[in-house]
Amino acid sequence: MKNYFSISQTAKMVGMTAETLRHYDRIGLVRPCKTDEWTGYRYYSPREIVKLNTIRALRCMDLTLSEIKDILSYDDFNKIIETLKLAEKSADEKIAELNNAKERIRRARVFYENKLKGERQMEAFFIKQYPQRVILLSDKLQEPTLDNLWNYHRHFYDQLPKEKRGEFSFEDLAGVYEQNGRSRLFATCIKYTEADGLKFLPQGNYLCADCTEETLAKTVEELTEMVKNKYSAPPQFILQLIVLSGILQWNYQVQVFIPQ
Repeated sequence: MKNYFSISQTAKMVGMTAETLRHYDRIGLVRPCKTDEWTGYRYYSPREIVKLNTIRALRCMDLTLSEIKDILSYDDFNKIIETLKLAEKSADEKIAELNNAKERIRRARVFYENKLKGERQMEAFFIKQYPQRVILLSDKLQEPTLDNLWNYHRHFYDQLPKEKRGEFSFEDLAGVYEQNGRSRLFATCIKYTEADGLKFLPQGNYLCADCTEETLAKTVEELTEMVKNKYSAPPQFILQLIVLSGILQWNYQVQVFIPQ
C-alpha cells in the first residue's frame, strides 16, 4: 500500500523493534493509522513515523514515556514548540557534557597508552613563545584537588558578579599562578571584561619544563635558578599549568617568563 508501511518496515525506519511499536500501541502512545481487520497487520503512515522519531529523540533526553505522551497530546502547537525548544536546549547541554567527558577519557587513554609503551615524562627544559594571555585568579583556591578540578569553571563563574558572568568564557585549562610566595589557581580567559582578579600575562618567551607532581618543587626551583643566574633577578611570576593525564591524575608544565 502506497504511503503505508508494515510494522517491520516502520521499526527498521525509526530504529526500534516491532515489539516496541506494539508496546506503544498498547499504551496509546503511537497507534498504527490502520489495522487490517482480516490479518491484524498494523500499518503506519509518515505521520506516525515522524511521531516515532520524535519519541526516540525525547527518550535520549531521559523523558519518561508518560511525559512524552503528555507532550504529544497537546492540542496547542505553541505549547508543543516551546516544549521541543526546551528539549533542544537540554540536548545541547548534554552534548557539551558528553564532549567534555570524551576529552577527559581521551586524555586518560593517551596517558595509559604512553604508560604501556614505557614512554617517560619529558623532563628537558625548553623555550616556548606565547602571545599575551589573560587569566582570572581564584579568590579562594590555592592548589588543585580532585574536587575543584572536576567542575573547575563553575568556581570562577561563581566568584564573578552576576551581571558580568555572561561576559566571560574560559579555556579548558587549569593552572596555578605563583608570585611573591603566594599561589592561586587560575582560569585562562577566552572572553572577559574588567573584574577583580584579572591579570594579563606578558607576551614573549617562557622557559618551560614538564614534570610530575612529585618533581614539581624541584622543577620550579631549577627553572627559577636558571632565570636568576642568567638575568640576575628572580622570576616575576611562575605558572604551573595542570596537564590532565588520567581520569584522577594530572602532571604539570612549569612556565617562567624570560625578561627581555
